[in-house]
Amino acid sequence: MSFQEFQLDPTILSGVKAVGYTTPTPIQQQAIPSIMEGKDLLGLAQTGTGKTAAFALPILHNLVRNPGSRKIRVLIVSPTRELAEQIHQACIGFAKDTRIKSIAIYGGVSKLPQFKGLRRCPEIVVACPGRLLDLVGDKAIDLSGLEVLVLDEADTMCDMGFLPDVRRILNLVPSSRQTLLFSATMPEDIRMLTKNILKDPVTVQVDTIAPAKTVSHALYPVPDALKRGLLLAILEQTPTGRTLVFTRTKHRTKRLALDLLNHKYRVASLQGNLSQNRRQQSMDGFRDGKFDILVATDIASHGIDVPEVSHVINFDMPDTADAYTHRIGRTGRALQTGEAFTLAVPEDRPMVRVVERVLNAKIERRRLPGFNYGNFNPEAQFPQDRPMQPQRNGAQPGNNNGTRRPAGPGQATRRAAPAPARRSSAGAHTSAGGGRPNFGRRPTGGHRRPA
Repeated sequence: MSFQEFQLDPTILSGVKAVGYTTPTPIQQQAIPSIMEGKDLLGLAQTGTGKTAAFALPILHNLVRNPGSRKIRVLIVSPTRELAEQIHQACIGFAKDTRIKSIAIYGGVSKLPQFKGLRRCPEIVVACPGRLLDLVGDKAIDLSGLEVLVLDEADTMCDMGFLPDVRRILNLVPSSRQTLLFSATMPEDIRMLTKNILKDPVTVQVDTIAPAKTVSHALYPVPDALKRGLLLAILEQTPTGRTLVFTRTKHRTKRLALDLLNHKYRVASLQGNLSQNRRQQSMDGFRDGKFDILVATDIASHGIDVPEVSHVINFDMPDTADAYTHRIGRTGRALQTGEAFTLAVPEDRPMVRVVERVLNAKIERRRLPGFNYGNFNPEAQFPQDRPMQPQRNGAQPGNNNGTRRPAGPGQATRRAAPAPARRSSAGAHTSAGGGRPNFGRRPTGGHRRPA
């Protein structure tokens, strides 16, 4: 099937071609026709399935074919700033040959540019709930002419405590609107919400509960006290491209990123306490290859869409199988292969069994050669049917353009050069060895230490 078969407006098709899309994904095939017809829709799909284009393309088509007033016609509500910016940029790309305008609205930045952008009368507003309600209170946003409401990643909004804000937003928009709700899971609160706001919805579901077959999985049993050392040893022995490392808390994210920076890795962090500018620097730098490693929490990672991710490392085991699937869905995309490593402590055994049931396979246990486990016995803590496999030195996923082999003469590696000395002027960069880490600094290439 091709995008031409949807009979999208030619201006939208040219945008699709410009971004390099050729074949619709399953959720796009199911959702686009119904949304073009103006029907309410419940989309059950996870990150990486193409859901942004699934709602953006038919919405843009309808806007082009049915010119309207100068009021806001489409509101897309997102749980995180990163996801809001990603959706906004996607709309800009698809609508490049139209006169349709989009704006992203989120907190952590000045309101002034958003006031100016809203005065340009954009047809599409992509917003996080808190800042949206702030601007409604400032009389800067009028939703009385809204035609389409999209709630994206509704389960994440529920997890983040945004449902009261979402209900306030629902009271501000016309009841005659078209409503689209997308969610990876269906907790009870979201189930009740869909019953209340969707009218005779079409339900589309993409079976992405099982992770992609292009991703291989490995478990590294380790006590919590040795996790940091094991991660450093794995990174030292494993050729990787761009790597996502997930932790359970904001504090662990910050601490681990600083540890990696002190070991001269090109690393950025992504967690809720960062300012919006710092978060954007981290995202842009990781996407552009300035940083090889991004350390993130689950909530902060929503909106990460970097096809070149070769490895996902669970520094902390996720709390649910859905969270595991969300995390590793960042690798093995676009026919590339990827690897998912999990550092598992003995207390993680119940969740490991849950994940294995989802995978319908036993996760390979690995012991890293040369690593000092002390009195800890990985084989005893996480037994498996066959002997525990050693780390495959030099192994790397095939057909992944993001994966980097060890550098040859004159080539840069993932390591950064030694940090410059601290400068005395206010606001200057600090060295990796003291003060706050500066994740925005661009390092030059260095070399790995001999294994």
